[in-house]
Amino acid sequence: MAMHDQTAPLIDVPLSELIICPVCDATYRLQRPKHGERAVCQRCHKVLIAPRRKAGLQIIAVATAVVILIIAATVFPFLQISAAGQTNAVSILDAALSFTDGWLVLLSLATAALIIFVPLLRMLLTLYVLVPIVMDRPPARHAIKAFRFSEALRPWSMAEIFALGCAVALVKIADLAQVAFGPAFWMFGVLVVLVIAQDSFLCKWSVWDSLENDRHS
Repeated sequence: MAMHDQTAPLIDVPLSELIICPVCDATYRLQRPKHGERAVCQRCHKVLIAPRRKAGLQIIAVATAVVILIIAATVFPFLQISAAGQTNAVSILDAALSFTDGWLVLLSLATAALIIFVPLLRMLLTLYVLVPIVMDRPPARHAIKAFRFSEALRPWSMAEIFALGCAVALVKIADLAQVAFGPAFWMFGVLVVLVIAQDSFLCKWSVWDSLENDRHS
């Protein structure tokens, strides 16, 4: 359902009954859609509220799977390259930390953080926030700060960018060497899909609403 901009008549409406579009800053009187429905900004068509049945359990399952896949993908070989009679297998962590000279160490650490540690931290924070809510328990300590930090990390989680970069690199070296995909390659591919699915399942407004209501109750 489309939400209608009512900025003028909303001066005396309590803040708890308002919702603001994060894209265009349009202000609306809060209308809670039913499960399966969506509240959409009439001005920019941004989805504001999209509750789903058992979405919390689905997000927890996906986040748990992503955590397992990230840990496993850093251990198992990602690619095996054969050229001139020599074979070398590397893991994602090996590739991310391949630069160890001088200031290049900072580049290695930043790469490892963006493709491994930031996505892992986001999933752990998601579990920390959502598990008590789904279990109908009081929110975990500092859950609001944890969820805010998780959302702040979203632009810095670049697992899919790394996957795209690998695809481009593989096309360029395919004629120079024989490339075999290791277990971590397929794990990482599934991981990228699950991260995108987790972000699409998550209704941020529903999480904030649960956290705020429990804080004021």
